[in-house]
Amino acid sequence: METQLELIPAQTHVEANGQGTRIDVSTSATRTFLCLLTVFDQLEQESLDVSIWGSEDGENWGTKPLLKLPQRFYRGSTKMILDLTLRPSVRFIRAKWELNRWGRVAPLPMFEIGLRLTEIPSMSRSTPGARIAALS
Repeated sequence: METQLELIPAQTHVEANGQGTRIDVSTSATRTFLCLLTVFDQLEQESLDVSIWGSEDGENWGTKPLLKLPQRFYRGSTKMILDLTLRPSVRFIRAKWELNRWGRVAPLPMFEIGLRLTEIPSMSRSTPGARIAALS
């Protein structure tokens, strides 16, 4: 059974910078996740930056995110891989979002977003060249 984590529940309405709740990933079998960021609705002339942060204790989140997704301006989806296999100390993750508005129509930025993570098999650490050499 595949594990799915909702870092930002689907169609969450956001009008200001914020962060999601912490989620414990210490029991993950593969520690590798397919991240799907979906923008369901938005206004014009604004941007959305979403990142995923990690913590050992669920309190201290460091100064740099584990993963920063590409900046979004419009509806649609973005997929990226979050691989925690080389970060065994990370027990908790959470999403953080930042909004920017430069238009004059509405005073606040507005997005409806969701961020779902699905556990996937671990990524291979071998290089393609090593596999080719082994086959020859």
